Amino acid sequence: MKLYNKIFTLGLVASAMAMTGCSNSFLDIEDPTRTLIGEYMSTDEHIQEAVVAAYDPLHWPDWAMDEYNPVNIMSDIMADDLWVGGSDANDNANWHRMMNFEARPNAVIAGLWTDAYSGVKRCNDVLAYIEKEIAGMTPEKKAYYEAQARVLRVYYYNWLWKFWGNVVYYETNFEGAPYLGTQYKADEVYGFMMADLEAALALDALPMKETAENLGRVTKAMAYMLYAEIAMYQNDEERMRKSFTYMKEIIDSGKYALNPDYTNIFKESGEWTDESIFEVNYKDDNAIRDWDSPLAAGGTVLPTLISPNNWPGGTDGHDGGWGFCPVRQETFDRYEDGDTRRDATCWNAGAVGASYNVRYQDTGLFLEKYCAHTGDNADQKASSELNWNNNLRIYRYSETLLNAAELIVRGYGSGDAQGYLDQVRSRAGVGTIPASLENITEERHLEFVGEGKRYWDVVRLGIASQVLVPDQYGYRTNTWSQKNKYLPIPQSEIDKAMGTLTQNEY
Repeated sequence: MKLYNKIFTLGLVASAMAMTGCSNSFLDIEDPTRTLIGEYMSTDEHIQEAVVAAYDPLHWPDWAMDEYNPVNIMSDIMADDLWVGGSDANDNANWHRMMNFEARPNAVIAGLWTDAYSGVKRCNDVLAYIEKEIAGMTPEKKAYYEAQARVLRVYYYNWLWKFWGNVVYYETNFEGAPYLGTQYKADEVYGFMMADLEAALALDALPMKETAENLGRVTKAMAYMLYAEIAMYQNDEERMRKSFTYMKEIIDSGKYALNPDYTNIFKESGEWTDESIFEVNYKDDNAIRDWDSPLAAGGTVLPTLISPNNWPGGTDGHDGGWGFCPVRQETFDRYEDGDTRRDATCWNAGAVGASYNVRYQDTGLFLEKYCAHTGDNADQKASSELNWNNNLRIYRYSETLLNAAELIVRGYGSGDAQGYLDQVRSRAGVGTIPASLENITEERHLEFVGEGKRYWDVVRLGIASQVLVPDQYGYRTNTWSQKNKYLPIPQSEIDKAMGTLTQNEY
């Protein structure tokens, strides 16, 4: 059971946030016992609830809106480390289409689009509420709430920008039907996001690292990592130079360090160690998330998705799941002998000798980082499949080091790129190699399998069309091309937009 406090949804407030959207005036009924949301959000205590509600959509993508869309997996299935798996190519067919670069408007991860805009809406709510006169809210608290909401808003828009590019951007919620906003080009969305993030940082209201009772809130280090991720994906030279100064500030702060044991990072005992810059918190203790209430506080379904089907529970310390996302044999083979990251990343279930249901694209290898480990859902109170306690790791200190090394090598900073690379490799138990861009890119590949980094790396570095090519098994038959950079916008959104959305090329 986790012993620290964390950011989770406040169920009633989350529901209140969700219900302040679309309505028809003729259906509105005055309830004398009801407090209107504008009146409710008049005290500092209630503003704090709204801020917590703005974090809530971080938990949704693994299962919400009737879709499984864990963001790390949605990124990695388009890369070269995992297969999609399942029963066949029609099982989670949207995933298989994305893997083969043939997503279509009616076969794309529409749920993630809704999750992201739900997050944007809640952040906009917070920013609107704090502009009113709030009892008990000091200027310092206001700045703290504003900084959190702005950083979270950029984080949600980052999902939309990277997956879809040309999206609707707004910073003030729509007041009435038909709730239509302006669609901008991807480069314009980039500019809006960075301006918002820079405004958040200018407030200087976030700590470099949070205290134990606030683990899960955004920090200055998390905002710096988000800034670097976006600037490096855009290949914005000026902002990549700024990103290097931010990486150096994290390193020089002394607040973060590598976990000495890579094999510990993705265990419960490895959550929020000094390596953790940002994680999305999930819990099993008293977790009430269920199939008819997927937005309730609780655990994650990711371990169920990616563990071997009908695995005999408890064998080799693992439980079973549905057999999605087996690790490619080539991924396992990429690690050199003695690299501790290999077995911490790739669980060789096929070598255990236990019988399980071999499903489509099975290799016998599964993603150990997020597999179902026996006991990690023991304290849930609803669905055991939905309530695993694995926190989703978003930013780790090793990425800070590798970002800094890359930026130095590319000419956007100065310092000891070799030393930063060596720290990461030494922790993995392997020797030094030259700090070239090619080697640093491969190091990121080895370090972050299953963490949603690889696909975006090969796209931003301009090597996707050389790396993401047909395989020898006939699973991926298409080669990535520039038109695949953005997914098609869900047809359901095109239909609702009444001609105001232009579809991406596909």
